[in-house]
Amino acid sequence: MGALSQSLRDAVFYGIVDTGYVSDADIPGKCRALVRVGCKIIQLRAKNCDGARRRALAESLLPIFDRDGAPYFVINDDVELARDICRRIPNSGLHVGQSDTNPLRAREIIGENRVLGLSTHSLKQAADADALCGVLDYFAVGPVYATGTKPGRPAVGLELVREVKRLDCALPWFAIGGINEKTAPAVRAAGAERIVAVSCVLVPDDTGRAVENLLESFKSAPAGI
Repeated sequence: MGALSQSLRDAVFYGIVDTGYVSDADIPGKCRALVRVGCKIIQLRAKNCDGARRRALAESLLPIFDRDGAPYFVINDDVELARDICRRIPNSGLHVGQSDTNPLRAREIIGENRVLGLSTHSLKQAADADALCGVLDYFAVGPVYATGTKPGRPAVGLELVREVKRLDCALPWFAIGGINEKTAPAVRAAGAERIVAVSCVLVPDDTGRAVENLLESFKSAPAGI
């Protein structure tokens, strides 16, 4: 396991700033709020943007990340943008889906010592992702519950979280999809050690407090075995 994977083991919460929930003007403020509450990895997800707009958003966030001790800055899907960001700051990377750029090719493009993650939606996909330890630095499992962030994608349920936990993966992995204060305890009890949440922390005016409340709920539950 690489040093990046090891550092992500300590990341309980993965933040995403998503243009589906936040205006372009508010993205930097939401991002700074995630940094203030200790988020160690933050992804820019701009599915509804063209390439130029997505690049402008990434540029607006660079000052937040271009400093010592800043979190990892991850670009969703846009390989060319991620490549360019990775050339500018070391604490950066790319997240791809199952139908996006192959992880091996993505690694070639963004280079070594940059964060690379993959979405998974089944036990086989999770096992295949873990087998790419050394190429990938982490993977995500979900959507655990139905979510507006991924409309039309069926929920995988808590059982997949339990099954992935039993794999005893070498890579750190994050549960994602429909996770909020109410559902977080069940996700932890199923075996997740790390979570991603989008709407439940971006929609509230006080994103930092929303993250703190979510993590308090998550950590209050007994850890799954």
